Order: sequence, then structure tokens, then C-alpha cells
Amino acid sequence: MNKAASVSLATIAMLAALAASSATLAQPAAADSSRPDSPAAPAPEMSPNVMYRILVGDIALQRGEPAVAARAYYEAAREMRDPALAPRAAQLASKATEWALRTRQRDLALEAAKLWQQLEPDSDAARQMVTALGQSGRTGDLKSDLARLLAEASAKGNGLREAFLQLNPALSSQSDKVAVYRLVSELAQPYPGVAEAHFAVALAGYGTGLGDVEIAAASMRAVDRALELRPGWEEAVLLKSELLAKSSRDSAIEYLAGYVAQTPQSRRGASALAQLYFQQKRYSDARAIFQRLLDDDPSDREAEFAVAMLSFQMRDYEAAQNHLGHLRDAGYEERGAVPFYLGEIAEETRHYDDAIARYREVTEGERVWPAKLRIAAIMSKQGQTEAARRYLESISPDGKEQEVQLRQAEAQLLQDKKDYLGAYSLLTDALAGDPESVDLLYDVAMVAEKLDRIDEVESRLRRLIELRPDNAQALNALGYTLVDRTKRAAEGMKLIEQAHALSPDDPFILDSMGWGNYRLGNLEESEKFLRRALAERPDPEIAAHLGEVLWVKGERASARDVWQAQLKETPDNPVLLETLHRLAP
Repeated sequence: MNKAASVSLATIAMLAALAASSATLAQPAAADSSRPDSPAAPAPEMSPNVMYRILVGDIALQRGEPAVAARAYYEAAREMRDPALAPRAAQLASKATEWALRTRQRDLALEAAKLWQQLEPDSDAARQMVTALGQSGRTGDLKSDLARLLAEASAKGNGLREAFLQLNPALSSQSDKVAVYRLVSELAQPYPGVAEAHFAVALAGYGTGLGDVEIAAASMRAVDRALELRPGWEEAVLLKSELLAKSSRDSAIEYLAGYVAQTPQSRRGASALAQLYFQQKRYSDARAIFQRLLDDDPSDREAEFAVAMLSFQMRDYEAAQNHLGHLRDAGYEERGAVPFYLGEIAEETRHYDDAIARYREVTEGERVWPAKLRIAAIMSKQGQTEAARRYLESISPDGKEQEVQLRQAEAQLLQDKKDYLGAYSLLTDALAGDPESVDLLYDVAMVAEKLDRIDEVESRLRRLIELRPDNAQALNALGYTLVDRTKRAAEGMKLIEQAHALSPDDPFILDSMGWGNYRLGNLEESEKFLRRALAERPDPEIAAHLGEVLWVKGERASARDVWQAQLKETPDNPVLLETLHRLAP
């Protein structure tokens, strides 16, 4: 049996349920048609508690929390005791079963399936689900079971298309993606005229990463065949754009742009195109698309949030603030995102009191912790370093990761005051309690560099690389240190090249590539990398390096232009000022 065949019967049960019930899910109960003139019976009212639980489930799915949704739907179905509500309760129980399976909550899935069967005793799907889940994890021949379920769905005339669409999600937990691709391909063979079967093959191929040329080509043929059978099918169009992007984002953009031009009502297509623009850092083009979507539907809060975030990325802080303020007034909240980004804008524009006030408004979600750390950083910028340290001491970290981040934040406060010995002492104490923390090893090395302890920089970073051989930042930091602070530039350059191979678009690694080439005398290569780095991230140290290379090449006016442009943004950066004083006093 291949690795894909190790799926539990829960997977088969979920597909059986989808195949048997997809045609009836979410449909209202039909009115009594025995009398032509009989009006539809008024729908019975749900209790506020039931409505609340359904709302919780819907919101949980929107936020990507299917485990919460599964529990909410199950509890809503369990509380709907009115017989007239039984069809709706059965639909909710079915939903609860599906999402519980997807999140591997087997016990909850079995409870929900049993409730579903009680509410809908004639349902084949409910019966199959209870039977499969009741077999306590025994496995069988997955390919045969899935083939049988697909054949049954085809014979009944409904559910086959939906079953193929759910085939890949049901197999998503399997680690051997190539085996999954082969399994899906074999299951699809008997259905050459079903677009969803070809789509499933293409999606499974995409899941392999497309490292195999034959799988990549077969996946493209499959999605093209799906589009022949269902011209303009949005799901297949989006998948084809993803397949194209694997080899050429430009090709994917050209394809999606053509589709969006022909199908302007496709909001998902437009959003996908904007995402591709974003990946290429074409922020203006991405914002224009989301702005069009917002103009078409001013109530689309997600589109407005995207416009705000892209405006922030473009440093158009006024536009970003206006949109975020409107979202806040409209009651939009994405787990603290709005006040957090309003805080970032206030911080970037040096309205520090406003920034602190906004960060304090972040009370839920994953941004609560970084907001607290930013408050301390702003207090330090206001000259209140000791108060900021006391504030950090008052925060209770949740787990080792946050404890490390707390020590890092305090050490940064000391570094901002140029108290490098204090920061070094604090970080080495923290490292003694967690000697294999890659974050602390890195930070200790960086502070050691400030103290001219180059041997320690090297030893700490080499230990980090032993623990994380593919850590591009550590390779880059060690390589840059050797290039910049020792006579071992060639050795350092090899490490930087390893980092560049792991993270080819990182602006700081591009800067190191440029500086390493400069130290080795390769001025043309150096300028190329440094210009790329500065375009990716306007940073004073990158500007200092590029200006120095241009100065040495004799292009002194261009060097001064680069320096002066960055001085307007960061007039007190020590590296930039040192470079200017050394080369152009």
C-alpha cells in the first residue's frame, strides 16, 4: 500500500457524505405542493442562542478557524428541538461533521454524525458517516473505497462533481504528495468528461510543488481540459494562474489580466491578479485593482482593508490612515488589525502619543503581543528608556518564545542608548538559560560585533548555523562580518552566496552581496546588487554602501544624490554619516 493509502476511514466517510448530500445542503425545506393554492408555511423562528451559535460558526470559517466552526454548528444543531427545524438542524449537523473531520476532531465528528442520522434517518450519507466513524480507525483499501464511492455518486446522478472537488482537501494531511497525485489521477480516469475530475488531478499535481517536469506538464493539460469542459470556470482559471506562476509570474499575470478583462465581475480573479502584482512589488497596480473592487462595492470591507494595507506599503500614510479610520468607524475589525496599523502609521509619522494610544486598543488576536512590545520601543524613542524597561518588566510572557522576545526588546532599548555592554549582559544571561535559542545566539552575536568581539561573533553564529544550517540570516551575518571586519573576504563571500541562494530577494542579503563584491574589487557586480537592494528597501546602510561604490567608480554626483535622498529620511544614521564624513567631508 502506498503512503497515500494510509488515510483513515474518516476521509472516505467525508467523501461519502459529500457525494450523497451536496445536492441538498443549505436548501430550504420545500412548501407543501399538494394543493396548488397553498401558501408556503412560515419558517419557524430560531432561538437567539441558536442564531448566535450559527453566527459564531460562520465567522469562525471566515477567520480560518474550522475547529471552532465545527463545535458551534454541532451545538446549534443539538439545540434545535423544534421538529419543523429538523431539516435545517440536519444540515448543520452535516456541516459540523464535515469540519470536525477536516480538523481531525474524530469524537466530535462521530457525535455530529449520530445527531445528523437522528435528524435525518433516511439519509444514506449520515448512515455511511456513522458506520465509517464507528469503525475505530481501521483502514482498508483506500483506492478501492474511494473508487466505489465515486461510482455510487455517478450512478445516483448527483454529488460526483462535489466529491471530486473535495478529494484533495480530504487527502491534504498526507505527506507523500506525489502518491496523492497518482491516486487522484487513477480515480479520475473513468470520468474523462467530468471537468471536476481533471481539476482534481491538476490540483493534486500543484500540491506536489511541480518539481517533476512530467507532473507539471500533466497538471497543466488537466486544468486546460477542465476549462474546455467548463469554459470560464473561475476555480480552474485561478488554479491555472497558480500553475503558471510556478514557472513565470509574468505569464500568470498576463493570463489572469486577460481573464479579468473579459470577466470584470470576477472579484476573486481580480484579487488573485492583485496578489500576483503584490508579489512582484507592483503595489500601485495591486492597489488600483482593489480600489476598483471597492468602487464597485463600497461595502466591501476586505477590499478597503487591502487598499489601506497597500497604501501603507507604498508609504502613502494619509490614504492608509483615512481608509483604516473609515473601517474602524464602520465596525470592521480583523482581530486588532485596524488599531495596530493605525499605531504603526502614527509611529512612522512620529506621532508617538497617538501610536501608544492605538497600540493599547489592540486587545485580541496575534497582534496583542507585538503591540505591547512596540509601546516600550516608542517610550524609548521619547527618551523614557527606564520607564520602558519597567513597562516590559510588568508584562507577563506566555511561553518561552515570548519570554525570549521580552528580553530581546529590553536589550534593544539598551542598544538604542548605545549601552552595548548592558545589552550584552542581559542577552548572555538569557542565553545561559536557553543555550540553543537561535534568536538569542543571533542577538548576542550582533551585540558582540558592536563591542568588537569578532571572535565571539563568529563562534556564536557558527553555533547557530550548526543548529540551523539553512538559516539565511545567520549565514549572511557571518559572511558580512568576515567581509567587513576581517581579511577573510573570499571566505565570507561564500557564506553570503549560500544565504543568497536560500533567500534571493532579501534586501539585506542583496546588500551583503553588493558589499562583498565591493571588497573583492568587483565594482560593476557590486553596484548591480546594491541598486537592487535599495530598490527593495530604502535603508540608510544600503544607501551608504551604494554611494561608496559609486564614489570609488568616480560617479561622485550620483553618490551624493543617493546619500542626500536617504539623509532626508534618516538624518542621524551613524553608518550613513560616517561614510559621508570619510569620503565627502
